[in-house]
Amino acid sequence: MNRRIRSIFWLMTICIIAINAFQGYWLWKTYQINRQQFASTVQSALFQSLEDQQVGDAKRLFIRKQKADSSSRMVIHRFDSMGSRHVRVFVNNRSDSISRIRIESEQPKRIVVTYDTQKRTTGANPLPADSIAKRISSLVLLDWTDRKRVNLAKLKAAYRSELIRRDIDATFQLDTLTSKPQNSLGNFVFYRNGDQLTTDDIIQTSPVPINPIQNLFVQATFAAPELYLLRQMGWLLGGSLLLLILTTGCFLFMLSTIMRQKKLSEVKSDFINNMTHELKTPIATVTAAVEALQNFGALNDPQRTQTYLAISQTNLQRLSDLVEKVLNLAVEEKRELVLHPEPVHLADVTNELITNHRLKATKPVIFDTSISQDAIVVVDRVHFGNALNNLIDNAIKYSRDKVTIQLSFRGNIDNWQLTVSDNGLGVPKAYQSAIFDRFFRVPTGNLHPVKGFGLGLAYVRQVVERHGGTITVQSEPGKGSEFTVHLIRRD
Repeated sequence: MNRRIRSIFWLMTICIIAINAFQGYWLWKTYQINRQQFASTVQSALFQSLEDQQVGDAKRLFIRKQKADSSSRMVIHRFDSMGSRHVRVFVNNRSDSISRIRIESEQPKRIVVTYDTQKRTTGANPLPADSIAKRISSLVLLDWTDRKRVNLAKLKAAYRSELIRRDIDATFQLDTLTSKPQNSLGNFVFYRNGDQLTTDDIIQTSPVPINPIQNLFVQATFAAPELYLLRQMGWLLGGSLLLLILTTGCFLFMLSTIMRQKKLSEVKSDFINNMTHELKTPIATVTAAVEALQNFGALNDPQRTQTYLAISQTNLQRLSDLVEKVLNLAVEEKRELVLHPEPVHLADVTNELITNHRLKATKPVIFDTSISQDAIVVVDRVHFGNALNNLIDNAIKYSRDKVTIQLSFRGNIDNWQLTVSDNGLGVPKAYQSAIFDRFFRVPTGNLHPVKGFGLGLAYVRQVVERHGGTITVQSEPGKGSEFTVHLIRRD
């Protein structure tokens, strides 16, 4: 049985660890994928917002210059922004046509002009392409040369709008960087506020050129992307955590059930062994008495006959009591204990019990009571008397050749405490929490020096708890035990 339980335990443990490890690995990979997607999206958004701003600046510069140089009418047709910046410009009173001005992102110092031979139906004659290209190039380059600072506030607002459009609402910081050549191969080192930039930040976009003339770049830094990513994975994390809790909880519940079943099996085995020993003694005694009457001529001696019959009657009564205890136990498990509380003089109950135990005790018993005659408690006289009788009976049975039992009471009718202590064998600390369980007896191997089924203290706890009280034990092996009943009356 123990081997099977150990095998089941280790198999379930391995399964739970494997499930939790797989779930954790899956969550980690999902987080890494989301982190990579986040980094790619914020990089793309920075390119897009910066591109829109630069193309808009070029448009405004050209319009402003064109208005200052001539009175000709100019129409900006549209802007494209997929990898390079495109500007379509049409101007009245010109014969040549220009279709597109592209400001290449890889080499932002070059402005490429392409021609379009398609005639427009707007009635506006295009401006010569070469002239417009040169004019826009010079305007943009002059603007880059003269500009000493970058309008980060404007770019930050545009970047935030672009992020929101892409369903990203994370805290970020925009910084301008400067670059310096590191070697002849054209590699660059970037600086922020004079300090060389490292990759120690949590998530940073790649530096994007904003003013190549001044070697100015812009970079976005996301200080705490983990919190944002975890919030985005909230439902996934919650569901996974719930699954882990349920799986682990089921494992622990199954394990506790198996251990409880194992304990019940051991208790049942102990109960059967104890019952067997208890039943064999009276049966063997009666059998011996009957054999004496049959085989040794005891019937011819009336006195011997009466002696054997008295022995048989006593043991048969004991056997009947044992069977009745088991039957009563089965009945008590199916129905709730019914109490009839009433005011009771505690001294009368204890004195009656002390008298009975002195008469039937097989060893010297000394009682030391400190219960006043006017001590009154509201309890069920029968059940509480039986519970107190069990405590005294255990103190006598689990003791040496001589025992001293002390009974003390303190409190009033509504809040009182009764203590029963002895100088007996005591209970090891490992078993003190289990002695109130049904059928439990402190293990003694195959020896059974004290007869019983392990039901007495279970009954005591049931009675005390039905009265609304508690019972505790303090014990030390070799020094004795102290049982304390504490009851607070609640009307």
